[in-house]
Amino acid sequence: MDHYLSIADFSPAEFQGLLDKAQALKDKWAAGGNSPLLGGKTLGMLFQKPSLRTRVSFDMGMIHLGGQALYLSPNEIKLGARESVPDVARVLSRYVDGIMARVFAHDHILQLAEHSCVPVINGLSDYNHPCQGLTDFFTIYEKKGALKGLKLVYVGDGNNVARSLLVGAAKLGMDFVLAGPEGYQLSAQDIDLAQGLSAESGSKIEQTSDVHAAVSGAHAIYTDSWYSMGQEAEAKERARLFPPYQVNEALVAEARKDVIVMHCLPAHRGQEITDAVADGPHSVLFDQAENRMHAQKAILVELMGDSG
Repeated sequence: MDHYLSIADFSPAEFQGLLDKAQALKDKWAAGGNSPLLGGKTLGMLFQKPSLRTRVSFDMGMIHLGGQALYLSPNEIKLGARESVPDVARVLSRYVDGIMARVFAHDHILQLAEHSCVPVINGLSDYNHPCQGLTDFFTIYEKKGALKGLKLVYVGDGNNVARSLLVGAAKLGMDFVLAGPEGYQLSAQDIDLAQGLSAESGSKIEQTSDVHAAVSGAHAIYTDSWYSMGQEAEAKERARLFPPYQVNEALVAEARKDVIVMHCLPAHRGQEITDAVADGPHSVLFDQAENRMHAQKAILVELMGDSG
């Protein structure tokens, strides 16, 4: 691994290896602490978008591993405005051992990776969210003991999180269904890519506007906000179209009795998910949030560790 930019970049075995490493690091932490595998190493963290989970999970992950993280705020860097993205990559990679970037445009991630002399981690872009994806499959595996053959249903907007889940499911042999309004689903190109991967893994890929048919037999139901940061102008129209796709107690009751409900957070309670579900017996929302730290430690060790 040179960088961690997209789940699509990795073979199923490589991606499974990251999941196994995350489990080992979490187990070691629970047993008393992680070894200083990144002692003396520094992660530079570039933020265009604010975050609770991304910042704290990477920061604490580096501390657990004996390293440190350097937070660079949107106003400090103004990536691509005050200074070109290639120049930021060239300069910052002379100072630190790895770069994590949380950006708007995916092209900024690609430029950072192209011009950096240290590993680059995609902490989120408008195209995908591979750190969240790794976390989510780790959480499902932890709760269910398996991934292959399970059914993951994503309810709502075909956004960056949905795209990472689609590709990961196709690689790992999980059935994936996206249920959302027409015009807000994943692109034909996304589906073609996943179906090509699913031909090897045996997973089934589907999109539908029928949320009730979609959740039937689901092992995991996943939802996210109806609009992302930068899409505020679309909020009114989306608020009109998405209420039928709310994850509430009635919808959850249509899935398997042992279904888990997932959300990458922050949640707009009363919109895409109700309080009763978010805080209910099927919810694994806060286990997901915790697992961001352990999953990302696996990425950090793989990329920045001396034996990675």
